[in-house]
Amino acid sequence: MSPADAVATFLASVSLSPSGVERVPLDAAHGRVLAEAIDADSDYPNASRSAMDGFAVRAADTPGRLRIAGDVQMGSAWPHALAPGTAVRIPTGGVLPDGADAVVPVEDTALDGETVGILQGIASGENINERANDMHAGERVLNAGTRMTAPHAGLLATLGFADVPVYNRPRIAVLSSGDELVAPDVVPKPGQVRDSNRYAIAATLRALGAEAVHVPSVSDEPGALERALRDALTNADAAVLTGGSSVGERDRTPAAIASLGTPGVIVHGLRVKPGKPTVLAAIGTRPVIGLPGNPTSAVVILQAVVRPVIDAMTGAQGVPDAVEARLDAPVSSREGWTWYVPVSLKNEGGAWVAHPLALRSSTVSIIARSDGYIVLPEDVEAYPGGTRVTVTRFI
Repeated sequence: MSPADAVATFLASVSLSPSGVERVPLDAAHGRVLAEAIDADSDYPNASRSAMDGFAVRAADTPGRLRIAGDVQMGSAWPHALAPGTAVRIPTGGVLPDGADAVVPVEDTALDGETVGILQGIASGENINERANDMHAGERVLNAGTRMTAPHAGLLATLGFADVPVYNRPRIAVLSSGDELVAPDVVPKPGQVRDSNRYAIAATLRALGAEAVHVPSVSDEPGALERALRDALTNADAAVLTGGSSVGERDRTPAAIASLGTPGVIVHGLRVKPGKPTVLAAIGTRPVIGLPGNPTSAVVILQAVVRPVIDAMTGAQGVPDAVEARLDAPVSSREGWTWYVPVSLKNEGGAWVAHPLALRSSTVSIIARSDGYIVLPEDVEAYPGGTRVTVTRFI
């Protein structure tokens, strides 16, 4: 299948949703997914405020010389209405007195004792942030499914939230298979490789809002994969496995999944590069994702193809971070296939330029040296240099 058809088929076959809701302190909510829509509880600002250090005036009194009637203090409103022919000193953010309808910047005035000269006429509404010009009472400001960022935290603090309703994070087991795998702190012998995939996968899952649970590497012993998956799924909501899914005597992931229950394997193989041997499966409602063993393939497929599955489990409704860029070299693909091409980004004169990297699935460093990827869909065989493309950033 094409990647899009594969994901649609999987999501139509397996009912996925967050497992529940919890409230967490606002300061601990970064990266979590909102479980409820948020509406403004009142108008913001709750009164018209000055956008300048200067003098609050009646616009009809300008230009001219006005008597200084007092000062607006931050944190409180001036207790009187502004009389005609007078002005009040006001700081940026100060509440506009009743009767005032404009603020004259201090640099446009001339002080003379207890009076201030307004050198030019000013229009009503100038240099004022009107009441409710940011948010009005009852306005929807955040939707359920929003992944919390720093600006969201500031907004919720403004709205009076000390804690936030968020979806529970799904627990996703991370497994690697193969007798050739050794831990990162072990010097590999000939024929061995350090188990790097699991760390890239776990980091991606955490960035997507899941809780990654490491499971020991699985040997090639018959029955070991079945036991490992069965044990992993007793304590996790899903499992992501790398290796063991392409055509070969040692590649036993599909059969192992099929032995554990239904619906089993839903998709095996994608018309895509990199990542052809991807498996999308489930035991009951617990997804089991089989990623290719090649490092580049595993990371690209998880971020470019499997992300909607993780989003369904976390409740996230956001879209991947992307930028528009110009290709500085041509890229080509295979007719009828979807290709994901890693690129590095640089900024030239305020515009992004994307440099395609050689697509070698077996290398670990390509993804680390790239900033994101571009997509060549099935009906596009090549992009010449200079083509405007969308670069989806790696998370």
